Amino acid sequence: MHEHAIDPTNRFAAWPRGAARLLIAALAALLVLAALVPITAGKMDKPVVGFVDAVTGKAAAVAARPRDDDLALYDRVIARISKGENYYVAVADEHRKSDYPLRPGVAVRLPTMAYLDMWLGDRGQGDARIVPGEVAAAVVLLAAVMWAWWGRLGAEPGGARYQRIGTALIFMGASLGLNRYYFVLHELWAGMLIALSLGLHRPGSKWLGAVLAAGLALAIREHALPYVMLMAATALWRREWKEGAAWLALIAGFFVYLGIHLHLVAQQVRPGDVIGPDWLVIRGLSGWLSSIVLSSNLRFLPHFLAGPLVLLMVLGWAGWKSPLGSTAALLFLGYGLLFMLAGRADNFYWGAVIAPVMFGGLTFMPRAVTSLARAAR
Repeated sequence: MHEHAIDPTNRFAAWPRGAARLLIAALAALLVLAALVPITAGKMDKPVVGFVDAVTGKAAAVAARPRDDDLALYDRVIARISKGENYYVAVADEHRKSDYPLRPGVAVRLPTMAYLDMWLGDRGQGDARIVPGEVAAAVVLLAAVMWAWWGRLGAEPGGARYQRIGTALIFMGASLGLNRYYFVLHELWAGMLIALSLGLHRPGSKWLGAVLAAGLALAIREHALPYVMLMAATALWRREWKEGAAWLALIAGFFVYLGIHLHLVAQQVRPGDVIGPDWLVIRGLSGWLSSIVLSSNLRFLPHFLAGPLVLLMVLGWAGWKSPLGSTAALLFLGYGLLFMLAGRADNFYWGAVIAPVMFGGLTFMPRAVTSLARAAR
């Protein structure tokens, strides 16, 4: 007789029986809750295309809905700066016309995305027509994400045998980046750039491309900051001082940029301008699942399936004992905690910042589940 060799990349294979049973019990309870909690986008949400809508043909009516208020505002701002107007004058005016808050200053988006959209193609009078430059940029970015992840999965310990299915699942998540209706949405591009950054990263060796991609994501949407902070922390934990310093420099540069942005917004504020409602809204598990499901391709599934899949994606990443698996698990658990504590129901689109990469966790989910079951026995 001989013992089967334990795969060193299988985190749960050698777990003690008690720990495995405890995790299984906690996971079972969370999966039941995930199937039951409401997944909602709040009162500002337009109808969400779900599984039933897609198969019954009702999706066509939803697709013809009017432009979302937020997106229409971004369209108008891009059109105005294309004609030479100052960004902050234009955005403040459009916020007032739409009764949107100008206080606090972070309620106003950073100008990076507006200028990128302007350079990619003029939107005329602020309409939502197809802009060829945006389409080309989205296709190139998606191709870059796929190329980066093919290489990252192949370079990780034990990742080569999962390279094809893993890249295919990443494509399922990242394909949201081709949704032209949301091309002016900041979270869409920031999420794709984070996906590119994590795919380009090689701990201890190649990291400059990852820093640059993350820097652009951070310049577009400040919600990329937790990702950058995690990458800095993990680099310092590995005692990669040069890489850690690069991530810390990026964080410092962002706060300078944010400070300038807030100063310029403050110059446009008038006494009667709207103050935004609090973003600190504790929504618990529903907040986490709603943010991921409704801002990803999981939205096409029934909610009782989509919710548990979010947790199983994280479990899959956690079960892969590799630098990438550990980083991804910490990343998604960290953002999950943030979405449980902050963000109103109508801020569900924040989930697009990390949703594209989460799908890759399904690659390792079957192994994680079976390993836990064996360890528990």
